Amino acid sequence: MAMIWMQTEKVAVQELQCRLSNVAYSIDEIMQKESSFFFAADILTELKQQFAFLSGGRGQDGSPIIILPEFPSFCEIGDQEFRNVLTYLTSIPSLSAAGVGFIVVIDRRRDRWTCLKGTLLRISGWFPGNLRLVLVLRPSAILQRMLSDVFFKLHRDDFKVPVIMLSSVTDLHSYIERSQLTQELGGSQYYCHKTWISHRTDLESFAASVKRMAQRLQVFGRELAETELPNNLQIASSLLNTHTSKKESLKEEMAGALSQGRNLLENIREPVRRDPEGSLNPDQLENLATVHRLLSQLNESSSAFDDFWFQHQNKLELSLKLCQFAYNFQQVQTDLKQATDTLNAFSDVGISSTQTEHLLEELTNHEEKACDVLDRVRSLVAEGQGLIDSSQNGDDSVAINCSELQKAREKLTQELKDKRTMLTQAMELHRRLDMVCKWCDDGMYMLASQPLDKCQSQEGAELALSELECYLETANEKQQWDISAVWLEYEGILKNELKEQVKHAFEKKASIQEMFERRRVSLKKLAAKQTRPVQPVAPRPESLSSPAHRDHENSLTSEDLDRRVSCKQVRSDQVDRSSHSASVSEEEETLAVLRRHVMNELLETERAYVEELMCVLQGYAEEMDNPYMAPLIPAALQNKKDVLFGNMQEIYNFHQRVFLKELENYTDCPELVGCCFLDWMRELQIYEKYCHNKPRSESLWRQCSDCAFFQECQKKLEHKLGLDSYLLKPVQRITKYQLLLKEMIKYSKGCEGSVELQAALSSILGILKAVNDSMHLIAITGYEGNLGDLGRLLMQGSFSVWAEHKRGHVKVMELARFKPMQRHLFLHEKALLFCKRREESGEGYEKAPSYSFKQELSMSAIGITEHAKGDSKKFEIWSSSRDEVYTVQAMSEEVKTIWVTEIRKLLTGQLEACKEARQQRPPDQFTSDTSSTNRLVRNDSNLRSGGVEKQKTEEERGKELENIPEPRMTERTKGSSCSSETKPKRQDIRSDPTPLGWSKGSLSLDASMEHDGYFSAEEQMTSDPEEEREEKLCEDEPQSMRIAEEIQGSEETENSEK
Repeated sequence: MAMIWMQTEKVAVQELQCRLSNVAYSIDEIMQKESSFFFAADILTELKQQFAFLSGGRGQDGSPIIILPEFPSFCEIGDQEFRNVLTYLTSIPSLSAAGVGFIVVIDRRRDRWTCLKGTLLRISGWFPGNLRLVLVLRPSAILQRMLSDVFFKLHRDDFKVPVIMLSSVTDLHSYIERSQLTQELGGSQYYCHKTWISHRTDLESFAASVKRMAQRLQVFGRELAETELPNNLQIASSLLNTHTSKKESLKEEMAGALSQGRNLLENIREPVRRDPEGSLNPDQLENLATVHRLLSQLNESSSAFDDFWFQHQNKLELSLKLCQFAYNFQQVQTDLKQATDTLNAFSDVGISSTQTEHLLEELTNHEEKACDVLDRVRSLVAEGQGLIDSSQNGDDSVAINCSELQKAREKLTQELKDKRTMLTQAMELHRRLDMVCKWCDDGMYMLASQPLDKCQSQEGAELALSELECYLETANEKQQWDISAVWLEYEGILKNELKEQVKHAFEKKASIQEMFERRRVSLKKLAAKQTRPVQPVAPRPESLSSPAHRDHENSLTSEDLDRRVSCKQVRSDQVDRSSHSASVSEEEETLAVLRRHVMNELLETERAYVEELMCVLQGYAEEMDNPYMAPLIPAALQNKKDVLFGNMQEIYNFHQRVFLKELENYTDCPELVGCCFLDWMRELQIYEKYCHNKPRSESLWRQCSDCAFFQECQKKLEHKLGLDSYLLKPVQRITKYQLLLKEMIKYSKGCEGSVELQAALSSILGILKAVNDSMHLIAITGYEGNLGDLGRLLMQGSFSVWAEHKRGHVKVMELARFKPMQRHLFLHEKALLFCKRREESGEGYEKAPSYSFKQELSMSAIGITEHAKGDSKKFEIWSSSRDEVYTVQAMSEEVKTIWVTEIRKLLTGQLEACKEARQQRPPDQFTSDTSSTNRLVRNDSNLRSGGVEKQKTEEERGKELENIPEPRMTERTKGSSCSSETKPKRQDIRSDPTPLGWSKGSLSLDASMEHDGYFSAEEQMTSDPEEEREEKLCEDEPQSMRIAEEIQGSEETENSEK
């Protein structure tokens, strides 16, 4: 193709060169460059002296007239200057006019003879043209005229040209008409030497421009012809742009030259335009003709170049199209290969209907992309066919490429059809298999749901049998679908995994049919069983029995009888075990089906949950960063994405990347799914952060819910519900898990993973409780400290509270004693907070209550009384000094028990930690730490005696530390072990609602340093005389053990009376 183009280009450029050479030659001919080598611009200085000029007039025979006007310094003009001017002036008229001969008019009327003689000698000595006649206006002065007449006659022969001496301009008019003479010579012709010089320079400049343009076009044509065609698209495009730019530049110059020629014509015609009755002189007419001829040559140059450029441009555009075609061919070929490779990746047809449906969706998306590629192939083939038709160069590379593209297009189209057919068949197969499996599962569920107790009656058995047979009639299609027909019909798509699924489905169907058959047989027997009426039968008389029979029975030994009974029992046991085994197997299968139902629900809802989170994040959260949506976002919502969505992105990443895939691993063993929850329980705690942020998110949503941004996002997503419904999804999801786990536990009793399921349920409930507790905790207001310093929140709840404060030796009961205060208690590891619940306000999450802080009790300085008198739902919490006593009433006994147990655990743990710390110290350090040691000893002593002990010396306390017994919790009405011999009467021991010592219901860790001889100052808190006597009695006793014995006796007596 390149060789053919080069040959075509060579012919075109030769034609261009020939035409432009003719233009250049014509320009030289027009400007008569053979007779003159000067331009006006070359001798502009000499011409401006005006010692000789061409007026434009003609003689009677058409001879051009050259006038030498009066010029005083003519003798000073050099010969070369004189010759240049005459040579240039004689080259201006046309060749025909110059051939007639020139007439020279010399005006020397004011000059001398000597100057006239010199002029004549110069002209006669050298004249570049045909000199026909010299007309001289001799000097007008009398002396000079006489001298001129005399010397002219004497020297006539010295002048080798015809010279006529004229006395006046009247004599001149007899030789030349007045119209052909200038006004200085008495004529009527208008002549301006400055205008004449301007016209001549413009004319010669225009001629030079036309000639130069032709030469440049010749050079540019050769350059274009010698340019090698590129094979690269970018280079070809750049080359075309470069050549086009140069061509446009030349065309602009040609347009400029054309404008110059037209302006020159207007200037030459100026006298006629100024005086319509006037006319142009012959020289001006020749100038007009010259300009017209130059314009004609310029048009010829432009036409020749346009013809050449048209061919060259077609060649470059065709080359560019070919390069573009080659580039597009490579791109399309790459896209076809990629589309084919992607299609080949669809080798699998899916092992489930969901997977196959997903593959179909991916295939549809791929088909859309492939259709774009196929459309490009179609258009590229049509483009290539157009190139083949337009190039006419015999190159078949484009045709070969078009053929390859057509074949690849047809192949890809067929492969797409085949792949869709395969996936459609696979989808149909999965649908039919799902129908079979669903029929089996529903049948199993129906068998499991039939009340077997009601089937014992004939009516119940008939009803169950009818239900069973009706369900079997719906399975005709499945039963007629034979496995051999499946192998034959779906032979092209059946692979190992799919074959196993088909086998499993048919085996499952056969198993279910067998179970149905067994159940139907059993139900038929139950339905057919008739209750016979009891009829009295008279005993056979002994005489009716045969002697032989009686002898045989008599001959049977006891061993034979026992053997018969034993055989009957064995047969009965075998029948019972067989029936029980079949029943157990059927029940296990039923539970397995139910477990699969729960697992399917878990997986389906998990996938839907992940999809919903993705929609929210892409459709709302990402759109908040979209600059095109920025105008729709209100100011209150700007830079609040973290507040609105919380850590939803973190939740989505965990479920989409980890948890969903882990759950799918337990599809075939749903009873073990508890292990999955336990493995990722820590990660599931991210829901606490989301729930903590939910009130802020809800408040922001309510503030901006009506903005155009949310409406536009909802419209794009085509959601029927607003964003607030989707922001609630994570809260609903973490709650849904515990419901599904409960269902799974219900159907997994005795299975391998039941323990893990129970542990997973407990952990999920723990997360829910932690979330609930923390939601209440963040609602506390008025607490000046750091809640984090109080340790982990263990429990929280609302109670009725009575408070009792001691002032000196007098008990002060608050007015609220008879009307309890409603308080919300928060039990931390280190403190117990009393708060007042405020009324709820707002809607949604803003409706959550708030709590005003009222009081804080350190866990190291309180004790508890498990049972308070008057109500089994009450218990007491009191400070170690017993200055403050709080009677707390729970909503139920169960709530009270839970709280008391948890507080007891805390106090006992702190006591154990203190004891271990004391035991690790050397003995010599006990005396230095008197206050804390005394308190611990007294605390433990109160645990043993339940009363008040006397103050001991430091040495005694040190000894007691070595024998501290384990704390033992008992009922409030019971004390420590004591002697049964010293049992006081029941009325001698008063039941104290706030006991002094440690018991199961009375426990504390800290004592006031002001009461060094006792654990709790109960005797200082009461003014009851009976209690004072009791205090007196305790002080008189030499040992604290005696008090414990009396309390024990009193309690035993009281218990016996009860």
